[in-house]
Amino acid sequence: MKALYLDCFAGISGNMLLGALLDAGVPEDYLIDELGKLAAALEADISISSVRRNGIAARFVDVRLKDGIRPEDQWKQEHTNKPGTSKKAHFHIHRTWPCIRQMIEESDLQPGVKRVAEDVFVAIAEAEGHVHGIDADKVVFHEVGAVDSIIDIVGMAICLDYLDIEKVFVSRVNTGSGFVECAHGVMPVPAPATAELLIGFPMYHAGDEVELTTPTGAGVIHALAEYSDGLPVGFVTEKTAYGAGSRELSIPNVLRVYIGEYGEDKRQDLSVIETNIDNMEPEIYGYVMERLFDAGAKDVWMTPIYMKKNRPSVMLSVLVDDSVKDSCIGIIFKETTTIGLRVRPVAERVEASRSMAVAHTAYGDITCKVSAYGGHIVSISAEYDDASRAATEHDVPLKEVQRAAVMEIGHRLGE
Repeated sequence: MKALYLDCFAGISGNMLLGALLDAGVPEDYLIDELGKLAAALEADISISSVRRNGIAARFVDVRLKDGIRPEDQWKQEHTNKPGTSKKAHFHIHRTWPCIRQMIEESDLQPGVKRVAEDVFVAIAEAEGHVHGIDADKVVFHEVGAVDSIIDIVGMAICLDYLDIEKVFVSRVNTGSGFVECAHGVMPVPAPATAELLIGFPMYHAGDEVELTTPTGAGVIHALAEYSDGLPVGFVTEKTAYGAGSRELSIPNVLRVYIGEYGEDKRQDLSVIETNIDNMEPEIYGYVMERLFDAGAKDVWMTPIYMKKNRPSVMLSVLVDDSVKDSCIGIIFKETTTIGLRVRPVAERVEASRSMAVAHTAYGDITCKVSAYGGHIVSISAEYDDASRAATEHDVPLKEVQRAAVMEIGHRLGE
């Protein structure tokens, strides 16, 4: 499966992660077009640039309201503008979680994108609610509810969907130290919501006395990530990418991400059960196959053979692991005419990692299976049910639909 590792040596924020995912290969135009489906995107201008932080090239995402001010700075002006001053007043729209949820659900974003974005916001709402002693639905977001954080979180979900990321890992998290000024006043670093969201994840403080991990970044970790001290066993890196924070620090102010294939250690004790059958009604074989698959067999196949006296026969073969071996043996004895089986262990079974991706074609969305081995894609195939349905609806050859789906996924993955 495609996986992502977050190396948070300089912390993590929403725009750092979004920048890193763009640096990993998500086209800017694709992100902007998809964000255009979200009402909040109309309130802001999004600037994407290439920068350097302590010599490391990274992508930087900057979000400003249409009047040119950064959303995270707007509340400061609201709190510092006084009657009689010459400062221009700004009115920041503070949003509750139900308001943000409605905005996401009413958009035309992909269902998977909506789900991931909402999971992150739920995590943050619950953490803020716990910290302030109120129900999550009554939390009024300030920094996180600002337009830039909505764009960061939804944009991150769009990018994860584009890259077909199925698993997210995270390193120890550098939160920074000192104090930070926010809508609720001066708070210690990590901010209370950040500390709440990072419960269960190893944290540390290093470098400048600044906030390195924001509630948005912590919300992504809480909702999506699993801790791993270094790249997990089975993770094969395909590329690294960097997203920049807004400041220059004594350490490189970047989030480094690793993207690659992750295959969990799924070693199992496997066996092949075989028997030769020459005296059974043909229609029974299909029924037996279904029963064996329902019982947990990994594969079932039949081979035409000739037995003694040149009788046409069938060799039934079943691949099983130890957990279902006895039940499959019982099914074969009960449902077939055999009176003896051969059981032999499988010394080794090598599998390519497999993941599902949706191809967006002229014939509609087609689910494809993507297989990889050794960090390289070895096979892309369109799922028959989706492809055949699209071919029927559009009155085109099935192979044309399959070819379009495979080409779209291959182009997206750089094949």
